[in-house]
Amino acid sequence: MSFRELLDGRVLVGDGAMGTLLADRGVGYGHPYARANLTHPELVVRLHEEYVRAGARAIETNTFSANRIKLAGHRLEERVREINEVGARLARQAAAEAGAGERVLVLGAMGPLGRPLAPVGNIPREEARVLFREQAEALLEGGADALLLETFTDLEELRLAWEAVCGFGVPVLAYKTFVEDGETLAEGLPERVAREVSGWGVELVGSNCTVGPQRMLGIVEQMSGVAGPVAAFPNPGLPQLVEGAVRYSHDVEHFARYGLRLAEAGARFIGGCCGTTPEHIRALSVALRDLRPRRVSVAVRRGAASRPEGSREDGSRPRSELAGKLLGGGFAVTVEVDLPRGNDLSGVVEAARHLRERGADAIDISDGARARLRMHPVAAARIVQEEAGIEVVAHMSCRDRNILGLQADLLAAAALGVRNILAVTGDPAQIGDYPEATGVFDTDAVGLVHILSRMNRGKDLAGNDIGRAPGFLIGAAFNPTAEDLDAEVERLRRKLEAGAHAFWTQPVFEMAALERALERLGDTGARLLLGLMPLRSARQAEFLHHEVPGIEIPEEIRGKLAELSPEDAPRYGVEVARNLLARARPLVSGAYIMPPASAPELAAEVMEALR
Repeated sequence: MSFRELLDGRVLVGDGAMGTLLADRGVGYGHPYARANLTHPELVVRLHEEYVRAGARAIETNTFSANRIKLAGHRLEERVREINEVGARLARQAAAEAGAGERVLVLGAMGPLGRPLAPVGNIPREEARVLFREQAEALLEGGADALLLETFTDLEELRLAWEAVCGFGVPVLAYKTFVEDGETLAEGLPERVAREVSGWGVELVGSNCTVGPQRMLGIVEQMSGVAGPVAAFPNPGLPQLVEGAVRYSHDVEHFARYGLRLAEAGARFIGGCCGTTPEHIRALSVALRDLRPRRVSVAVRRGAASRPEGSREDGSRPRSELAGKLLGGGFAVTVEVDLPRGNDLSGVVEAARHLRERGADAIDISDGARARLRMHPVAAARIVQEEAGIEVVAHMSCRDRNILGLQADLLAAAALGVRNILAVTGDPAQIGDYPEATGVFDTDAVGLVHILSRMNRGKDLAGNDIGRAPGFLIGAAFNPTAEDLDAEVERLRRKLEAGAHAFWTQPVFEMAALERALERLGDTGARLLLGLMPLRSARQAEFLHHEVPGIEIPEEIRGKLAELSPEDAPRYGVEVARNLLARARPLVSGAYIMPPASAPELAAEVMEALR
């Protein structure tokens, strides 16, 4: 009998939380709960039995976080198979001893890996498949009847997990978690998720965690409309921190009352998630005992909730004037202008006006380069665009913001009309103004390019609609003089695959270096804005060459600068940049000029080579 046939004409009651219950019963908060399979096996069995006696007819193994990556945080990565196999055996033991002769299903619980997948994170997809298979194999060896993929926020990771385990010949259930957000319901995300996930061939689609039973009701109503019977495992409500411990509502009657409503809405497998207890499941079981649910009909909803993916305006094509010139085959020129330490941008605005008059297409504003404290680049970009009348390329660093903060700032950029974003990983905090500051680095430049590309398709990373697609021009960095040029080219390819439109290069000082890089790039089709830095002194050149990673200045140029007077050296620096620009112009899509902070007018002198 299939899992779906088991649900025909009845509502199957599941169990409740395991982690929070283990914490309450003595394992302690913050400990790896899956380790209790080895250190507290009697307690794990006892909790499973309490849920079975409360009415649960399907229980989950205590293995939600028992994958190699999460266990590595507790130095338990070499015990993955043992922890999962034992977890399944303990659940099987409890099901047999407390089931009173009635069959109780054991579901092998598997959660997300705990770190983002490439390109946002650094876990390759094939490695992730191996990790999911490793856990699934151990759960099945321990006696699990089915596999449960639960509490996934990233639909792509959920799909990858499904692909990894669908070949084992057992039922697979797949749950996505949704944020406590009415807009998620209004935009129809649960319906779209249910349509996609049910199309993979999973045994049962559902949702668990994050939300309480009231919000879960709206999620189930949307999911069941396109997927038929679904699973619903809400929390009892929102958590609160009490004396250092996380606490949830103990109103079991409210939970049970909404359990009935969930069943009426199409949920056929109902239980609880974080914060629920055997008391919640007992009340739920009593409430559902005599219920004979109607057959769930699947019908496509109309209106905004079922809007076809292709009906939203396509924002994947960038909409800025700079993008039009770059992607239209023109030659674009951008100039970096350094921000001051304070909040007075009058000098930056004046320099931007002057550079616009001399032919610049856009101004580049870095994001705390070399980890120096500066104004937020998006705020500065908005001011410069308004007051100087020239577009800005706002650099965005992954150092200071987690994935939530990066997306929030990009939404702000879209709302403020900042359409050109250069994605950079960022310099380490240790070299800057506040060396004790914590670097975040949730992702890197490749991941940020992927996020920008998702937003250009009208979605955030979780799949939520963001409104009008912003049409960002997505820029990224490339170093033609990298010590390991093959690795640098491979990284450029990854950025292209993630959605980058153009590449701003590190400063180049000789034609041969550019030609070597172009030869390695081959037929990638990458659009390059050649980095040009007009040098002003021999001291600057020696510093850049010897102490700044990624910059290589030929000995001939450094020697010539050393021979010149302080007045003549800057003119020679401009001459070198102009000559290189004139020779490289047919080979690249634009120029990215980085004049000294004290002399932005040198950029205008370099641009004379274009006349």
